[in-house]
Amino acid sequence: AMAAAQDAPRVTPSRDVAVTYRITADGGPQSMRWSWLTGQQLMRMDVDGGPGWLLLNMRDQSAVMVMEAQRMAMRLPREQAAMMHPDSLRAGARFTRVGTATVAGVGCTTWRVDSPEGSGEACITEDGVLLRGRGGQGQGQLEATEVRYGGLDAGRFRVPDGIRVMEMPASVPPRR
Repeated sequence: AMAAAQDAPRVTPSRDVAVTYRITADGGPQSMRWSWLTGQQLMRMDVDGGPGWLLLNMRDQSAVMVMEAQRMAMRLPREQAAMMHPDSLRAGARFTRVGTATVAGVGCTTWRVDSPEGSGEACITEDGVLLRGRGGQGQGQLEATEVRYGGLDAGRFRVPDGIRVMEMPASVPPRR
């Protein structure tokens, strides 16, 4: 187990980066952007055509879904936010190096990932940027189309002024 932990890739970027991905899944191709402000341990996720954007705070494992058009935001339950943290992907997972590749002009190491949730492959840079990921058994894939290091606007990692932040309601158990 100790050797496996030492041979697992870094899964969070070590420097500020914005990555645009093409996602292929059941709903057809889609575009998504992940931006990392590493000094503040913040990640922003934007999905084209989505209702808003997601802000993850890695430091306190919180997440907020911001819907600017509706002038509101929903704070996700802490358990749900913690599951979105990239380091949660490493828990109980086994990583096996399978090669190297170049994606969007950037080199990465391809890893086979086996975990209790399933298996797949991920191509990750030495500095922790996911460039390509494929789920097993037709679960879809994402691939970077553009990688841009540095120069991120810190204001994009804050809930805008005038946005009302609400707690997401607890889920209601199903009726029997």
